[in-house]
Order: sequence, then C-alpha cells, then structure tokens
Amino acid sequence: MSAAPGALRRLRLSSFARTLLALCVITVPVLGGVLPEDEADVMYHSYNGGGISVVGPSVLVRKKVGDSLSFTANYYEDMISSASIDVKLSASPYKETRKQWSGGVDYLHGKSTYSAGFINSVEPDYKANTAFVSVSQDMFGDLTTLTLGFRRGWDDIYRDIKNPDGRIINDPTFHEKADHRGYSLSLSQILTRNTIASFNYELLTDMGYLASPYRKIRYLSPGQGNGYTLADQIYPGTRTSNSASLSLKHYLSWRAAVTGQYRYYRDTWGVVGNTFQLEYAQPWRQLTFDASVRYYKQNAADFFSDLFPRADYQNFEARDRELAAFHDWTLGVGAQYQFPHVSWAPWVSKSSFSVNYKRLMINYSDYRDALLAPQYGAGSEPLYKLDANIFTVVFSLWY
Repeated sequence: MSAAPGALRRLRLSSFARTLLALCVITVPVLGGVLPEDEADVMYHSYNGGGISVVGPSVLVRKKVGDSLSFTANYYEDMISSASIDVKLSASPYKETRKQWSGGVDYLHGKSTYSAGFINSVEPDYKANTAFVSVSQDMFGDLTTLTLGFRRGWDDIYRDIKNPDGRIINDPTFHEKADHRGYSLSLSQILTRNTIASFNYELLTDMGYLASPYRKIRYLSPGQGNGYTLADQIYPGTRTSNSASLSLKHYLSWRAAVTGQYRYYRDTWGVVGNTFQLEYAQPWRQLTFDASVRYYKQNAADFFSDLFPRADYQNFEARDRELAAFHDWTLGVGAQYQFPHVSWAPWVSKSSFSVNYKRLMINYSDYRDALLAPQYGAGSEPLYKLDANIFTVVFSLWY
C-alpha cells in the first residue's frame, strides 16, 4: 500500500516508486469498455517503524460526464517525523509535510480507453511533477485487454539546513534536478469464467541527481572517533530498471478469491529483486475479509558498502539502505463492511468502510547498525532490522 524522494525516500521509497503509488490511486483498470464508476473515497494512513512516523489523509473523487468521459482528482498528504538510523547518524531529527495533488481523465471510444493525468508533489526539500498517458484496448470479445503507458517526471531536489536563528531553510548552495521516464505494458486475459491472468512489464530510466543529500557513506579511520568517518555518497548519473510481473486470480466456488503474483526486478546498478505474494479474500454477509503474505528479496548494488576500507575507495560509493542486500516479509489482514442502502440518501448507490493492517519485517544482510559502533567496533555492529506497522482506514461511496 505504499512510491518519492525527500523524506519518504529516506524511508525506503524512490521518487518513481512514489509516483507509481500515486498512479495506482488515481487510475483503475478499465475492462470491457466500461469507465470507472462515480466514486468518492476518504482515507487515513499510518506508517510507524524504524524511527519514522508517517500519517495523513487522502481524498479521491471520480466523476463521469456522459458515457465517454471520466475525471479523477486526488489529494494526498504525508506528515512525516523521523529519527531513523540514517538521520541519527548524519543529521538531526525532523518533521515535515508532503502534499500531493493529482488529476486524470479517461476517454472511452469504442473498445479503446485513452487516459492522461498529472501529479504534483511538494515538500520542503523536494518538488516532483509527473505527467502520464496510456491507451487501453479490449480485444477478442473483451476477454483480452492490452494497455500501453508512458510517464515523465521532473524533480527538483533541495537540502534543508538550519540557519543562524534556528529556522530550517533550503541550502542556497544546493539545488539538483532529476528526470524520470517510464514505459509500461499490461496484458489482462480472462482464461475461464473463474480465472483471470495478467502480465505487466515496466522499463524505467532515471537521469540526474539520484542520491540523497542527507545520507552518508562511512569509511574506516582507526583511532578516530568511532573508528569511521562520514562522507558524501557518489552515485551514477543514470539508472535503467526493468521489471516484469505475472499474477493469477481465481474465484473459488464458495465465493472466495485467491490471487498469486510473482515479480522480477533488475537494474543497471546491479540490484536484482524477487517478489512473491499471495492474497485471499472471503465475503461473509455484508463483510469481506482478506489476508495477504508478501516476500521480497534483493541483492546489494554494485557500489554499495556498509563500511568502505578508505576514503575515495572507488568511483561510486553508496550506503543507502535501499541499495543494500535484504529480505522482508509483509503480513496483512483487513476487513470491509458494505453498508445497506439507505432511503435518506437515494443518490448513493452503495458505500463501504474498510480497515487494513500490515506488518513489515525487514532483515538486512550487509547493512549494520552504525550507532552501536562505540560498543562493538566499526564493521562489527549487529546487522540492522526494521519492523513497521502500517494502517489504512477507508470510507468509500458510489453515487
């Protein structure tokens, strides 16, 4: 239920990951030549783990105009406070707010659906803009849907510092830019009356400043401080990644549904990731219960090291947890209640209330808790672990 940089990127999300999350919020699959229903959602989300707290609301509205047009608008807010291991090592705890506005339009013509939209995300040290377009085509008696998409993102990266009077301001000596482009292909196929398969492929290219201005590498310096010295990270100026996923959803005879998914990821920085996910949904009267389990594993980037042997050891150097080797489990449970129709609101066709909880558990294979260096010695600290609780509460109505 989590993708941009700035504060949340320090958590574990890249800028394009946050953009992808936004796209998931404001776009829905259009199957069988039908536009999404008129809908309004209000969501409250909460993330707490690893010294980071993220909470905030989200409001989404969809509205059709005639039989061919549908408009979507979304407001999403993150109120972030952080005293994570990265912040404690090289910076000061902080609080900030990210605000995101997005809008989109879908146009249905025959069996083709054309979509376009724009996302604007602003936080004190990061400004991101993303435009996206896609075309979806139903084929073979509406049993097959092919979707092609393109997105382009422009980011402005700043660095916050504390001025002499104690106020937090943007460092006037630091302003970087990043450019992101994404190409996607999605194929959905109804195999039987109870089974749907889908395949998704994405090619992403990033260019510009791709590091974090807050995170640091560390290198050995025996006899000085805690046995290491901090220095700025040095990243390549480009990154290309490919990902492909395959999912299968099957509706069981007792009205339940089970979904399995596998995703493969690889990029030019040497990171390879594998994701396995299983979901189960069970309706009961006006309730629908769901449960999920997700496992993810990746190796480290080619230029990552928890502790470099010396200063300027190699051309590119990183100690970002996103680029370390780790595996994680995510366990989720949720419930949705479908309200009965009420006579005093005839304009509401249906409404629902849902609560979801996820437990994220990350274990790193080569990233150590450097805060414990005084106790264990540089390079001998325990491997870092992160546990997080993620809650979402959503009220939806269709009209």
